[in-house]
Amino acid sequence: MSRSRQHVGSKPAWPVTALAKDYPKGCQIPRHRHRRGQIIYAASGVMQVTTREGIWIVPPQRSLWVPAGMTHEIRMEGHVAIRTLYLDRGSSMSLGTHCRVLTATGLLRELMLAMVQAHRSRDRERMLMMTPLLLHELRGAEEMAIHIPSPSDPRLRKACQRMLVDPSRTDTLDQLAQHVGASSRTLARLFESELKMTFARWRQHVRLARALNRMSAGYPIKKVARDAGYASCSAFSAMFHRILGVTPTGYMKQMSV
Repeated sequence: MSRSRQHVGSKPAWPVTALAKDYPKGCQIPRHRHRRGQIIYAASGVMQVTTREGIWIVPPQRSLWVPAGMTHEIRMEGHVAIRTLYLDRGSSMSLGTHCRVLTATGLLRELMLAMVQAHRSRDRERMLMMTPLLLHELRGAEEMAIHIPSPSDPRLRKACQRMLVDPSRTDTLDQLAQHVGASSRTLARLFESELKMTFARWRQHVRLARALNRMSAGYPIKKVARDAGYASCSAFSAMFHRILGVTPTGYMKQMSV
């Protein structure tokens, strides 16, 4: 019997495997997919993950669930430390078939880091013991709405691209509608039907994505607010807190932990 066949038959496949890798600012991992589902954890830095479902912003101390077979690409906004867990089908079925950004605080964060270390040291027994608790914590993790859904209608896609290129634009819905050759009522209906959110809320998510990238790069909050299209820090802070549940100052403190 060959060595490779002995190796394959000696032990069952690991239900969870792991990878730790650091990436420089601007690095991009091209479109790819995996047979296993992934928990992609941003130990530091901000990732922008693009799938057929849209753009997902993954800031520090957050993780993204990517189901098995989901094609995705990752762009690093600043220097990013990625810690990834790959879950087999049996382990990941309860996590669903759509991408989700999950808060990785306390026990969950320590579990993910410990599993990366255990896999690196080939400590299979420890991995098997931690897996049920990991899955329990993932199922109970708070989901965060840091998602920019992608449209299919060409008029809506053109309008969204205009805002994605420059989130600080102050175009009204009427102005966007005129730009794409549709009525404002039609465009508003497309935002609701295709993206499941209003134009105002979609723009907030786009601006939040720009803000997270700028904050990760070390820009002061006043400049971040201005670059995101907000006339005042208080208006920016209110939006930030409404979506993320923490003020920009509090978020910056979390990043430094």
